[in-house]
Amino acid sequence: MIWDVDLVKRLQHGSAIFDLTLAFQSDARRLVLFGPSGAGKTQTLKIIAGLVRADRGHVRVAGRTLYSSTDRVALTPQQRQLAYVFQDYALFPHLTVRQNIAFARRAGWTNPPRRVRDELVDRWIESFHLQSVAEHYPHQISGGQRQRTALARALMRQPTALLLDEPFAALDQGLRRRLREDLAELQRELKIPMLMITHDEDDVRALADQVVHLRAGRVVAAGAHPALADA
Repeated sequence: MIWDVDLVKRLQHGSAIFDLTLAFQSDARRLVLFGPSGAGKTQTLKIIAGLVRADRGHVRVAGRTLYSSTDRVALTPQQRQLAYVFQDYALFPHLTVRQNIAFARRAGWTNPPRRVRDELVDRWIESFHLQSVAEHYPHQISGGQRQRTALARALMRQPTALLLDEPFAALDQGLRRRLREDLAELQRELKIPMLMITHDEDDVRALADQVVHLRAGRVVAAGAHPALADA
């Protein structure tokens, strides 16, 4: 089983309370959490990544227990060996594309030198066709190039799975279509399990092997995309 998630988490902001109570299992190599804004998709992804801790339950990815309240297991985000790409890509504005990618190879918060030379960094720059902008800063490159830079940085650590938070939300329709194709091809090449969250049905149609449909912190349907058409 690739994805085995069973979570309970209460979130409170002032007087507003949101209860996340969901469970799903899947062997899909491309799994999508689908639902409207406020469904609990991002919180679920952060709990899987270890950025937020559940109140109880478990998270298992590719047979590894990353969190279990009953077994008292709670691996750190680093120990989980998952690549997480944020919706806004979270690139360091003061570092070049090359430095942003190389940052994943550094211990602590020391910035890589501007002229860093590393075969693995070069490999990902070439794989994502970033050679022409390798010495540019994030504000100097396009949205698609920023996304590819974030993906390259995430994959530098050779993760066991890739987590994507609304990866196409900030892009125009034409670029979304092309990058969906690029991402699908990349996933097939790397054979890395991928969990993506989105509220866009075009993302689901292009990338999902299976879909988990969330609404108000609950799973309301799960399966192949056609099964969710009337969910």
